Amino acid sequence: MYCENCGEKLKEGAEVCLKCGHQAKKETKTNTKFNEQNIPSEYKPISMWGYFGYEILFMIPIIGFILLLVFALGGTSNKNLKNFARSYFCLFIIIAVIFVIIALMGAATASSLYY
Repeated sequence: MYCENCGEKLKEGAEVCLKCGHQAKKETKTNTKFNEQNIPSEYKPISMWGYFGYEILFMIPIIGFILLLVFALGGTSNKNLKNFARSYFCLFIIIAVIFVIIALMGAATASSLYY
């Protein structure tokens, strides 16, 4: 840590600069506030149009499913995109299970009509 007034290197935990007497500011890592300039790249937010574009991309029959798996299983360093892909994959699984249940119920109903 250095003095803001004269640039002298301060000792660990010093409250006052020994060279000029300037009050040293205490460094706190817990009070870091993120804004657009200091957000780490892995936590950059996705815009509304970005989510819309990824949703359209994931709807493409085979390529979209492959990209969905790639993004959900770690093909990107962006945590927001990874979480969006994982939630979309969970939705895909729920819809597939519902479709299978409806198909089985329809097959059971159709087979009961013939007997």
